[in-house]
Amino acid sequence: MKYPKDFGYMSLIQTVSDVNNAFLSRRELTCDFAGLGGKLKTMEAVDMVTKEFKLDGKVVISMRLKTHVGMSKVTGTFYVYDDEGLAKKHVNPTIFSRLEKTKAKIAEVEKAAEEKAEAPAAEEKAE
Repeated sequence: MKYPKDFGYMSLIQTVSDVNNAFLSRRELTCDFAGLGGKLKTMEAVDMVTKEFKLDGKVVISMRLKTHVGMSKVTGTFYVYDDEGLAKKHVNPTIFSRLEKTKAKIAEVEKAAEEKAEAPAAEEKAE
C-alpha cells in the first residue's frame, strides 16, 4: 500500500516517552507507529515525527526502528537536536553517511520523475 506524501496517518503515532536530555542538549522521543509494520521507511518516519511534534528547523535523527514480532507495530527512537553540528558531534558518523545516501537517492528519483514529466510536455509542444 502506497502512502500519500501528505502523511494523513498522523493519528497512528503514539508517544511512549518524551525526555529532554539536558546533559547532551537533545530531546529523545520514543514513539509507536500502529499498523505500519514492514511498510515504514526511516525518512518517512522522520517526516511524520517532525510534522506531529512541530519540529521544523530542528535536526531529527532516527536512531532505531523496531518492528514487533507478530504485530504490525513499529517502535522508533528519535533524537532531536537544535543544530546539526552538535548532532554530528554526538551521533555515530555512519548514521549520517546513511542519511546522506538516502537523501541522494530520493533527490535522484525526484529528478528522474521531473525529467519524465518534462519529456512528454516537450513532445506535445513539438507537435
